[in-house]
Amino acid sequence: MKHKYYYQTPIGELCIEDNGYAITAIRLEKESNTMTEQSVLAKEAYKQLMEYFEKKRTTFNIPIYLEGTEFQKKVWNELRKIPYGTTLTYKDIARKIGNEKASRAVGGANNKNPILIVVPCHRVVGANGKLVGFACGIEVKEYLLQLEKDVPSTFIKDME
Repeated sequence: MKHKYYYQTPIGELCIEDNGYAITAIRLEKESNTMTEQSVLAKEAYKQLMEYFEKKRTTFNIPIYLEGTEFQKKVWNELRKIPYGTTLTYKDIARKIGNEKASRAVGGANNKNPILIVVPCHRVVGANGKLVGFACGIEVKEYLLQLEKDVPSTFIKDME
């Protein structure tokens, strides 16, 4: 059974969806649509997201299911390896997946990322370090990167 529930967060209203086994989507939405009953998975995802926003969590341990093309999944899985508080460029990700000329395609995959924050597409920046190409808006990307930047490195070490 699919579940869909909306939660208020510091960046706005997040829609969390799951299929009963794993989180399938976390996205920022302007307005709530039809939702189902709140699932245990959605509650846990929301709890972990709020810990992230409160600077009490640097990694997530919720089951996720990524649905997309093989290329998109390759990119999204690479994004999950970017450490908290760091950034990589689109070209860096392209190199890591074995196709250094695929920077634009990496950007396209980032744009289609279904699981915001947990699959940290916000940690990917332009070649010159500029904040570019974020589906939720540059302000949200900047907020998330600043949130991670402001956490003392000793805290991150303790969380690992």
